Amino acid sequence: MTERSPMHQQIDTLPELIRQVAHPFDESARHTFDFELCTSVKRVYLVGCGDSYHASYGAELAFHQLAGISAQALSSLTFSRYTAAYLPDTGPNTNLVIAVSVSGVVSRTIESAAMARKAGATAVALTGTDGSPLAQTAEKVFVTTVPPLPDELAGMVVPGVRSYLASQMALYSAAIRIGEVRGHLTTAVADSLRAELRNLAEVMEATIAVCEPIAKQLVAEWRDAGEYVFVAGGPLYGAAMFSAAKVLEASGDSAMAQETEEWTHLQYFVGHPVPTILMDTSGFDASRMSELAKAAHSTNLPLAAVVPEGETEISQYVQTVLPVRGEVRECFAPIIYSVAGELLSAERAELLGSKYFRDFGGGRTVDWASQGASRIRDSYMIDELQR
Repeated sequence: MTERSPMHQQIDTLPELIRQVAHPFDESARHTFDFELCTSVKRVYLVGCGDSYHASYGAELAFHQLAGISAQALSSLTFSRYTAAYLPDTGPNTNLVIAVSVSGVVSRTIESAAMARKAGATAVALTGTDGSPLAQTAEKVFVTTVPPLPDELAGMVVPGVRSYLASQMALYSAAIRIGEVRGHLTTAVADSLRAELRNLAEVMEATIAVCEPIAKQLVAEWRDAGEYVFVAGGPLYGAAMFSAAKVLEASGDSAMAQETEEWTHLQYFVGHPVPTILMDTSGFDASRMSELAKAAHSTNLPLAAVVPEGETEISQYVQTVLPVRGEVRECFAPIIYSVAGELLSAERAELLGSKYFRDFGGGRTVDWASQGASRIRDSYMIDELQR
């Protein structure tokens, strides 16, 4: 009988999950994104809610760099009600909308796929549930079924970590596939990128091993904190949003993500010591993050950094480093850098004895809850483009 929490146990499964899904997701991408679609597309919109939106945001750079195409990540509501009606009318298969929902039953994402089709775009459902309402609404289905957990873990209600990783792997597979078909990547380069994705399993194993004891100690030091800020730019802003979401789900503490530049305009003036976690790959925004870290240090904020092992420019200003052990290219970084936030969330919940999702209490228990915001799966859906 393990003493590890259910969330820790699911985090432990992530490296093997990378190995399990890499090939089937690549095969599914080849089936879904055919030659005609790949060569015609001019713009890609990545849409989703919650973790699916966070994964989509983290995949923007991969589509830019690997597919050689303009991509934009939007929340499902922003796309369906404020964007779909204004897609450029550039012809068949030129606007591609990838609607992400592992369950395939999230109302707003189904609505996004429907509005995409009404706007003349090609809607692809990225879902683990073939035959779901999202799959039935979209024109094409990118099947990304997640392998089942071992029997001893099945049935546990845990903040989603496997589904987020699966969505990321699928989106990266799609970007590589589109880039290869378009000729932006040679077959040799595309295959090396696929191997690189599979090999992230080893990087994740090493990063979990080195970060877990650090996360445990950090959470103990921050025991009295009830608020957290995750700061990142580029694709890691998606990982920052996801990390804040896991804190909220696991322990119920207030947590938010802030983009690197926006932090310097806003959180720099915070009047109380909010634990702040800086996330950086030593990528395009590293010089700005270094300036931010120095400024945050000057205000005596409790600081930690999730950075490559051995990094010095940002690390010199923080009290604690959660190192990423291994080489990770920036466009794939969210899949690894999210581990630190997952571990911090799991450790915080364990320290406090918190029930995940607050045991689904709070506002969901009131008489009118079924008519309120928690109607994620049966919310009213529009049926016409809104202008």
